[in-house]
Amino acid sequence: MEIIQTGWEFFQNEVLGMDWLNRLIGALLENLGLDTSEKIGGSIQFFLYDVIKIMILLGVLILLISYIQSYFPPERTKRILGRFHGLGANLLAALLGTVTPFCSCSSIPLFMGFTSAGLPLGVTFSFLISSPMVDLGSLVLLMSIFGWKVAIVYVIVGLIIAVTGGTLIENLHLDNQVEEFIRQGKMLDVPQEKLRPADRLQYAWGQVRFTARKVAPYVLIGVGIGAIIHNWIPENWIITLLGDSNPLGVVLATIAGIPMYADIFGTIPIAEALLGKGALLGVVLSFMMAVTTLSLPSIIMLRKAVKPKLLAIFVGICTAGIIIVGYFFNAVQNILI
Repeated sequence: MEIIQTGWEFFQNEVLGMDWLNRLIGALLENLGLDTSEKIGGSIQFFLYDVIKIMILLGVLILLISYIQSYFPPERTKRILGRFHGLGANLLAALLGTVTPFCSCSSIPLFMGFTSAGLPLGVTFSFLISSPMVDLGSLVLLMSIFGWKVAIVYVIVGLIIAVTGGTLIENLHLDNQVEEFIRQGKMLDVPQEKLRPADRLQYAWGQVRFTARKVAPYVLIGVGIGAIIHNWIPENWIITLLGDSNPLGVVLATIAGIPMYADIFGTIPIAEALLGKGALLGVVLSFMMAVTTLSLPSIIMLRKAVKPKLLAIFVGICTAGIIIVGYFFNAVQNILI
């Protein structure tokens, strides 16, 4: 058992966490005359380490996920979901959302296509909620920073929010709240092209390049903010605002995250820095969920497909779920970390 634990710690710290990279960058900066224990040197080390680490993980994860995703084009996903009904359909939709692109704006066109194809509204909303909030990338990245317990629980509660949200929307019978052009639209049910492994690999590599270009600005911004928080903002400020002394920290973090737009790769450096400064685990995870699920650009896009009443219910369900999850993580923080 001790050997297994030692091996897992090595995998988590040196492979996923890339602690070796942090030590290497620190040594290089020291050789250049920068003191990494000071604010400037520490900020540079944090920035370089997180950017390189995230972009390496990004490339590997997108390659693997896109290869898997090549087996699930929209028309095939629609056929799979169409075989299930009720809670099972919502759960399957939420699980399929884990192998889709990382940001909410990328998932909305698929949501519109599934809704046009006649899939139940609750099923499509379970997909829409889980796709940006929970994915294989978030599992690996969270594991690399917060540990496997936090990562697994985060994915589980994210799926619970997706299934619960979709089920509630389904039971409210809000089909008339979908815009007419979506309800009357058609989705071509074209059989999947027979792709060779080399074709799928080529597709996956194209997705790596496309996604890397798309998310790189948000990674740089997110890591930059994280470096400032980590090295320049006094710890007592973070503890006062987002620590256990403020019972509204989860609510504040959720509200603050909604107007922003980023994906899991851009929010994790900020969350890592906040946690290191004393913010509670539930607070930082609520911030991440709000940014990835309820970003303002995605809400604007979604408004084109659904009417204000359904949009408000969707935002309300997600916000309530994120806040509840945040307080849950605060309560179990000592167990998970």
